Amino acid sequence: MTPPAAPYVLGVDTDTTTLREADHLLQALAAELTLPEGVFGCTHLVRDGRPRVALSLAAGAGPVLRTARDRLTARGYEVRDGAWDENGRAVLFPGAAALTGTLTLAELLARSAIDRVTVLGTPDRPAPDTRLVTRDHVRPHWQDGHLVLAAMPAVGGTLVPFEDPDPTPCCADH
Repeated sequence: MTPPAAPYVLGVDTDTTTLREADHLLQALAAELTLPEGVFGCTHLVRDGRPRVALSLAAGAGPVLRTARDRLTARGYEVRDGAWDENGRAVLFPGAAALTGTLTLAELLARSAIDRVTVLGTPDRPAPDTRLVTRDHVRPHWQDGHLVLAAMPAVGGTLVPFEDPDPTPCCADH
């Protein structure tokens, strides 16, 4: 999960077990720690003896995260150098706040740190003028050092991010 411009990375162990819970925790910690706009914050599924969702924070400047490390450790979090894996799911990234409503893919790429968009089930890259209905929930993943958003076709020739902001819990109907 190491972004090219972010050599300093912290891993933060948590007791969260859902992505939604981890998203909220990551956003709350970023606000509490007053992390600058350029910080990347990702979630990572950890499947050792204690399944959970861990966090990582990456910044170009070490001092920002060294201070965050001290504050997180003081709050009881286990903090380590480096991310949990190379494939983090980005919640905080440059431009994330600007990805609301419906945007063309060209606008999405210009406004954010996302490098490319892929469409499930198709080998071709979508056209830059393709509209993406963000649902105000854009969660790209790191792939080979690039931030990639997976999208899927939706109504009217638009796309939506693959990850649903309000997923139906398993077995909700029984």
